[in-house]
Amino acid sequence: MKIFGHKPTATAWVGIIIVAFFIFLALFGPWIAPYSEAETVGDTWAPSSAQFWFGTDNIGRDMLSRLIYGARMTIGVALGTTILSFTIGTIAGLFASIGGPVVDQVLSRFVDVMLSIPLLVFALIVLSMFGSSIPTLILTIAILDSTRVFRLSRAVAMNIAVLEYVEAARLRGEGNWWIMRREILPNALPPMISEFGLRFCFNFLFVAGLSFLGLGIQPPYADWGGMVRENGRAISFGLYAPLWPAMAIAFMTIGVNLVVDWILSINARPSGASAEM
Repeated sequence: MKIFGHKPTATAWVGIIIVAFFIFLALFGPWIAPYSEAETVGDTWAPSSAQFWFGTDNIGRDMLSRLIYGARMTIGVALGTTILSFTIGTIAGLFASIGGPVVDQVLSRFVDVMLSIPLLVFALIVLSMFGSSIPTLILTIAILDSTRVFRLSRAVAMNIAVLEYVEAARLRGEGNWWIMRREILPNALPPMISEFGLRFCFNFLFVAGLSFLGLGIQPPYADWGGMVRENGRAISFGLYAPLWPAMAIAFMTIGVNLVVDWILSINARPSGASAEM
């Protein structure tokens, strides 16, 4: 089996299987989970048993069910954030590369100002002011993360914008929007696809981190970062409740990174390299 015209390596297959497993949980969670995400079904921090495979949480909810529902919320928010940040950052970066020196300077200096503010501090201020609803969370992180995407897309597009086929399109009278869509974007996709995976990992961990601090996804929704925070005290009693969501975060991050490393290795190969290598 080939993906992107290349056979996945052994480590890439491990990453693909891990990511596919969590995506499956996110898509079909309500039909797989034995209980609902907010249903109290047992004692506080009950140990693992035939009824509760991973035990229960701090108020008696089934940990397995919460983990399954948490996959949908945590991965969904991170994916929505990454898609939005890439849409904003890529369009701005491509436009800066062909819009002229004035447009480039204005956008670049604005991004420099945004990058000078620590990301976590900025996010905490915004979320404290406007609340932690899911739309606010996605929009806030996407806008902040789009500055990183802007820098990469601008750098890649700058190298492409001076090539002969782009100049030929200009001489034909094509507009900036047409050149962005038809000439620059298709040739900028390989590094941008790799960056998408890396930015997803960052946003995934960032959403989990905000939830751990209490400013991310709010109850009664289940998310892995919030589950670690809610059950942190269980460690003092020798219980594993907070370790399950922490392991889910770790495995998802490892899986995505393995896939991204494989994609990066494909992009790094010489153009004449065989797909069978």
